[in-house]
Amino acid sequence: MHLLGLFKRKAKEERRLDIVDKYNDDMQTHRAEVVERMRVAVWCLQSDFSRRPSMSVIVKVLEGSVDVQSNLDYSFRTPVAPRAITVAGKQEDRIAATTSLFASALSGPRQRK
Repeated sequence: MHLLGLFKRKAKEERRLDIVDKYNDDMQTHRAEVVERMRVAVWCLQSDFSRRPSMSVIVKVLEGSVDVQSNLDYSFRTPVAPRAITVAGKQEDRIAATTSLFASALSGPRQRK
């Protein structure tokens, strides 16, 4: 979570290059591509699952035929709901991160293009 906070701050400041590894020549040589991949990752992590791209769109982005969405949400919120947790043989009510969505729904419905 700390890295996501740093990433959000650097994105807001338009300073994503600050978090590219300065000691890795390959990362420095391809800085623009690294920042673009960061934007792809953020797009895939949208809190609103309906705003996440399908894998076919991601492939098109990596091929260069589609651009990453520009109005990305950097909040990376995880829905929180109370659930029972077993601790040392006793069941307790705790708040834990969870999602009520099935894995098949997380990226939204598949659309044929």
